[in-house]
Parts: sequence; structure tokens; C-alpha cells
Amino acid sequence: MCGIVGVVSTAPVNQLIYDALLLLQHRGQDAAGIVTQQERKFFMHKAKGMVKDVFRTRNMRALPGSVGLGQVRYPTAGNASSEEEAQPFYVNAPFGIVMVHNGNLTNAKQLRNELAETDHRHTNTESDSEVLLNVLAHEIGRASSGAPLKTEDIFKAVRAVHLRLKGSYAVIALIAGYGLLAFRDPYGIRPLCIGKGADGTHMLASESVALEGTLHQFERDVAPGEAVFISNDGTVHSEQCAAKSELHPCVFEYVYLARPDSTMDGISVYQARLNMGETLAKRVISTVPPSEIDAIIPIPESSRPSAMQLAQLLGIPYREGFVKNRYVGRTFIMPGQGARKKSVRQKLNAIGSEFKGRNVLLVDDSIVRGTTSKEIVQMARDAGANKVYLASAAPPVRYPNVYGIDMPTRSELVASDRTVEEIRQVIGCDALIYQDVDAMKQAVGKINPAVKGFEASCFDGVYITGDISSAEVTALNEGRNRGGEEEQEDTSRLSLPNAQES
Repeated sequence: MCGIVGVVSTAPVNQLIYDALLLLQHRGQDAAGIVTQQERKFFMHKAKGMVKDVFRTRNMRALPGSVGLGQVRYPTAGNASSEEEAQPFYVNAPFGIVMVHNGNLTNAKQLRNELAETDHRHTNTESDSEVLLNVLAHEIGRASSGAPLKTEDIFKAVRAVHLRLKGSYAVIALIAGYGLLAFRDPYGIRPLCIGKGADGTHMLASESVALEGTLHQFERDVAPGEAVFISNDGTVHSEQCAAKSELHPCVFEYVYLARPDSTMDGISVYQARLNMGETLAKRVISTVPPSEIDAIIPIPESSRPSAMQLAQLLGIPYREGFVKNRYVGRTFIMPGQGARKKSVRQKLNAIGSEFKGRNVLLVDDSIVRGTTSKEIVQMARDAGANKVYLASAAPPVRYPNVYGIDMPTRSELVASDRTVEEIRQVIGCDALIYQDVDAMKQAVGKINPAVKGFEASCFDGVYITGDISSAEVTALNEGRNRGGEEEQEDTSRLSLPNAQES
């Protein structure tokens, strides 16, 4: 997952893009980058790290111009330790193009071969985003045929790009001297929306919170398969560029990825999580009598809405039993020491009075590897809990995600080949309650009936693009390079900053 933003204005945009990236920081903490354009020249700064650490005053001063884009990266393909793979990416021909991308191409290997052998274009990293940029650049060159670029040429190029790409992609690109281009894959798997400021500034971003937090009025979501081109004078053009499109947003955005104060494809993330708590209540009642539960306690942060709704419906006290340490940073690693897994207890502390002598129901947004859940259950027992039940607002995560979420390989997923009872034994809780897949889809989908389905492959194993086999999933997972042992860092959800809170 990544967060992307693009701006066309008549005023300097460096600070505006920086502010928007801070609001999208929860979508990626590995690297950050901004590029601006003044006249026909691009100015870029990017590096590994959080936004506040990557950009200093001197860097911001070196980013002039009234048009620009930015990205926060959480790597799912390529080399996580390579600073070269931080975005934006740049190619000088045709015209000069810079681009940011959120998503994951499932046919990147095939495209890389086509680029080298047929298009005669060179890629210098393992990033699928660089592949995407070169495909886009090649198609823009073909569409323009060496003449000055026209709007219809841009849309023609995007139509050709859709025919070549497979997977998920939300893209924002700057074409030197012309303007800003944005487009979304034909299934709308990864999010992208557009808004406008009082001064006429146009902004595109992964989530509506980036618009609203920078005082821009949310206008609409970019439709699946649609391309939007904003010329340097602020004129907005849009066109459906996919031969076939159908909205199937990633349901995991609503489960965990997105901020609760965002609205995506007409669905309030906060309301979606409340609804998941409501449907989860029925599952809890069928497993554990409410009379046997003394308190419902969320595991911070994104499970709170579901836990609150669950507690209200069951008539059980809602309690905050865990305090999250928001300032746990990178662990210093001595040469030769290797990666050291940080204990959950560095990031989370139990309030003993909420557990002692009680039967507690812990609520999490989802359970992935199960290792964190196991340690948290033990923390509750160590704090004096009599019985510890665990409920997941999402169904069992049984399959890897190939569309841009940093999901473990199938062998690392605690639910991949286990029954619920077997998972309960691994985690060590007294009862384990999961959300139902269909109930989850209905709970989220009823907020906007126009959404006919969801990309939910990590729960149901259905890969919406239709080009993924089990062998291809294995190959894609093998292509995820995390860098050397010395560079590895705990990227579990508990290690992330307090970005999820509104």
C-alpha cells in the first residue's frame, strides 16, 4: 500500500503536498518523495523514511513550482532497502514524465521483458512502478507520433496502457509542459479521489482525508478505468479509457488500511467499521453467551469502532485496556547482530485494573500471522484476566494479497491451512470468533449500493483480475525482496505511528 497525491495550482505547492503526505503517512512509512514543476523543469527530493524526516527546510526550498506530486511508500514488490525505488520515478522521453503509483502489477515480469525486447526501453530497478512508468511513456510516445501532445493523445495512451497492465494501480503523473494525468485500474481496486480548493487548486489523492485536511472540497472519486487530465492552466478533462470497467474496491481498505475519517467510493470507513461490529455481534452471541463477558476491549487503533458497536449491541461495558506507545522507533542494530524482533510489549501496555479477575473479549480488526494476537492474549492473562476471548472484525485471512497490500506468504498466514479451533489453540485464547466473509461484504457494501462487489482475495481467494493462479501467487511472493537481514525492521501494525486516529 502507498499514498499518492497530485496538485495543480497557481501558487507554490511544496508545502501543500508535504501536508497532504502527512495525512497519508499511515499508508506508507518506508520512503517519501515530492516532485514539483516550474516552467518545464522538474525538481525532486525523495529518500527512505517518514515524511517529517525526509523533508527539511533546505529540501522544501529546493522544490519550487505550482504543479507537483508526492508519495509515501510501503513496499510490496522490489527491494525495500533500495533508496532508488523511492518514488516519484522519472523518464526524460517523451516530453519528460514523473509518476507515482499505488498498487501492484501482477504481470510486471512479462512487461519488463516487453519493454526491453519490443519497446527498447530500459528499467534500472526491480520496482513494478518503474515498469508502469515506462509503459505509460512508451504509449504516450506512440499516441503523439512525435507531434505536440494533445489531450486526445493522452487518453489514447491510457487506453493502450489499460490493455497492457494487469493488477491494481492508481497513478498520478506529470507531463512536462502539459499538465497532470491521473488514472485508476478498471476494477478500481486501489482508491483515488479528486477535490478543489477555494483558490481553484485541484488535488488528487488516495484518500479524502488528504483533501479535507488541506482545506480542499471533495468532489468525487475517480471512476475505475477513468483518466483525468488537468492542464497547467487548470482545465479539467476526463474520459473513460477502459473497454470494460466495474467497481470492486479493496475491502481491506475499510477493514484496516484507510483512516476512519476518510470516505472512499461513497463508503465512510468509520461507518463500515461500525457495521462490521454490528454483524460481528451475531457471531459472538452464537459462540460466547454475553453474560460470560465482563468487558469488551479493543486492540488499538483501527478496531475501536467495531468494538464500540459490538459493546453497545451486546450491552457489555466497553473499556480501553491497552495503551499504545506511539513513539517506538527503529531498533538500533549492531553490525552482525541481525534483525531483532521488537516485542509487542514495547508497543502496547495493559491496564491491569481492566483485566484483573474479568472475562474479557478482545477485538481486533483482523488476524494475519497470529503472532501478535498470541502475545496480546498472553498480556491479558498476565494482567489478571480470568478468561480471554478474541474476536476479529474481519474473516480469517487465508490467502496472500497480490494487489498492493504487504501481506505475508500463505505459509505465514495463521489461517491458511487451519480450522478456527486450530487457530484458537495456536493463539491461546479461550474462544475465537471471526467475521463471516459474506456478512463483511454486506456490512460494508450496504453503505453504497452502487458498489456491486469487493476485491477480497485475502479472505475468499478470488483474484478479481482473473489472471492469478496459485503458482503465480507463489512467484509474486518470491519477488518481494525485503533487503538484507541488517535492514529488516518490524513493520507490524502495532509499530506504525498514530496515523489511524482522527
